[in-house]
Amino acid sequence: MTNEVFVLVGSAALIGFTHTLFGPDHYIPFVFMARARKWAMRKTLWITLLCGLGHVLSSIAIGFGGLALGKGVSEVVNLEGMRGDWAAWGFAGFGFLYMLWGLYRAYKNKPHEHIHLHSSTVHEHEHVHENEHNHLHKQEEVTNITPWVLFVIFVLGPCEVLIPTFIYPAVKEHGSLSIAIFVSVVFAIVTLATMLVLVYFLVKGVNFIRLSKFERYTHAMAGAILLLSGLGILFMGL
Repeated sequence: MTNEVFVLVGSAALIGFTHTLFGPDHYIPFVFMARARKWAMRKTLWITLLCGLGHVLSSIAIGFGGLALGKGVSEVVNLEGMRGDWAAWGFAGFGFLYMLWGLYRAYKNKPHEHIHLHSSTVHEHEHVHENEHNHLHKQEEVTNITPWVLFVIFVLGPCEVLIPTFIYPAVKEHGSLSIAIFVSVVFAIVTLATMLVLVYFLVKGVNFIRLSKFERYTHAMAGAILLLSGLGILFMGL
């Protein structure tokens, strides 16, 4: 491996890490959706991995497809930019709808008083139906589309730096398809590993937080986070 190729591979690993770390949309949605929907850690990590694979592999496919079709880097980058806008609007739109649903759910499950009679004693206490009769909602869990919506959004979302910074230079400047593939694999592995590690530790941390009276608003908060992620991508370039 020449020094130039070594630098290219090292840069792919470094940028894969920083690109993910400083792109909160790569991990924050999974953390808050896991808390809201009470996903087990294994399920959360599997969903994160699948969405991450869709995110990275879609850009790799477009990059190599562009090369095979003889497209210039500017044309492919423009397509990636369009995909980025689609993903951002997807985050914002789904987040807004999920937030509204979460607020409705919170309203329906607001605490209310029950009066209980015990011989000569009467007392009242607050009561919430949020966790009762979970068996009646098994069908809702089976038909849950939230992970699939996230997957589609991540497939639409591009790895903006991958194609112009690594795939095209590896082929155009070094004349090697194998180097382009190797660099892409390194970038993908580092990106996915960073996503999984961040999600794991953040979920662990978030689960320590007790919201007490505000627990029923977790769905609304998760939707708000998705909405803010989309808006942040669109207007702040996150």
